[in-house]
Order: sequence, then C-alpha cells, then structure tokens
Amino acid sequence: MPAPSITFDELPSGARAAIEAETGPILKIENVSTGLNSSLSARAHTAGGVAFLKGLRADHRWVWTQRREADVNPYVTPLAPRLLFHVIASGWDVLGFETVDGHHADYSPGSADLAKVADALQELASLPCPDIELRLAEQRLSSYVADPADAEAFAGDALLHTDWNNHNVLITHDRAHLVDWGWATRGAAWLDPAHWIIWLIAAGHTPDDAEELAGRLPAWASASPRAVDAFAHAGVNLWEEIAGSAPDDWTMTLRDAARVWHRHRKVRS
Repeated sequence: MPAPSITFDELPSGARAAIEAETGPILKIENVSTGLNSSLSARAHTAGGVAFLKGLRADHRWVWTQRREADVNPYVTPLAPRLLFHVIASGWDVLGFETVDGHHADYSPGSADLAKVADALQELASLPCPDIELRLAEQRLSSYVADPADAEAFAGDALLHTDWNNHNVLITHDRAHLVDWGWATRGAAWLDPAHWIIWLIAAGHTPDDAEELAGRLPAWASASPRAVDAFAHAGVNLWEEIAGSAPDDWTMTLRDAARVWHRHRKVRS
C-alpha cells in the first residue's frame, strides 16, 4: 500500500521549523504528487533557491528507505540530485534534495529519452558499490524464484537502483537523473537492465525490442540466459504480489508486462 500523503502545512510545527532551519525561511511551497514510498513530496522555494522535500513518519514501516537514500547519496551524485539535508523532528523524517528541472522519462518506442536512460544505466554500472548497509538482490528475490538456488544468480558486487519506474528518471537537456534510491541494492550488474525491460514492455516495446535495448549495455553481457529466465519468473511473482487481488491500472500494466516477458523467455528456451 502507498504511504498516505500529507501537505507541508499539515506537518507538525516542529518538523516545519527543523526544515526551515536548514533551508532558511520558506517563501512558497509547491506540494506535488507523492510516490508509493513517501508521504510528503514538495518543492520549498527560499531566497537561496528551491529544495525538493521528501518525507515519511518516523514510525512508518518504510522509514528505513530514508536512511538508505541519505547513505547512498554521496556515492551517486551527479547521477542523482545532491542531498542537502536530512532532518528527523516531531515524528517526521525528511530529506531535502537539490531540485532537478526535467520531465519524467518517456519509455515508449522511438522516444528520444531512451538513449539518455541507457547512458544512466551504464554510468550507474561503472560506479563502485559503496561499503554501506544495502539489501542483497539474492535475498530480496529469493521468495519469488521457482527454486531457492536460482536466486544465487542474482548475487554480485554492483550497486543497483532496482526501481525503474519512469517517474524515478528525470530527463534534462543533457542527461537522465535517477531519484528515489530507497531500494538501492547490492547484486549482479545485469539486474538493473532486467528491471528496466519490464518497464519497457509496459511502455509498449515487444520483449525482443526491450531485450535488444538492454543488450546494448555492457552489464547485460554478464547475464546467462538461465539467470535471466529465473529473473523473468521472479518478476511475475513480484508484480503479482505488488498488484494484489485488486490492482490499479499501473500495477496491472506492470504485472501483465512481466507475464508477457516471462512467456517470451519460456517459448524461446
């Protein structure tokens, strides 16, 4: 279930004061649509510029993703917007980032954004995985594979983003920026292109075309066909769990895309 949304003005006064201690006096707030993993999402305009605020209640079950984003940020800028501050006050945990003025990536066939997203994937694959606490891909996916031993193929030493929702990819004139690093993971380098494939199929690509795009990335060459088959199987189970018994439009689209890719892999093998 998504985190319940809240506006900046609905925060406790102590939390607002702690944020303004970092930003300076806030002249204007733009509350924006929140994602699944945050309750507060807003742009704070001050005399010094604009900060993007992202927050959760300090007792929320996903609040650990706030710490994960804070910990990983120094290692992923400028691929990601720079973290300006992290405050915990009055029962709220809030991150403040530099604002990126761009549009959400368009994953549809023929989109000019695809090349920039591929460049971001390649840039991420070139970064060393920091020595910080991260979830392990083989553990995250172990309950979704057909055989527990299949998850061993997901282990590795690469830093992964894992959430390739196009709303987490902001396109500017010169590059793609990745946001929402709460689910950063350590694992095999080819897994991020594999996650991307499901989103590409959901955006209208055929499985062959989506795999062809992923195949342009050097990291993809390290994946064995059997390992990719295991991930495609896990992807179906993962998205069926996310969609649940009463999926909304976007989760149903991703679930169906995962099913299409899995069938494609089974037929080809």
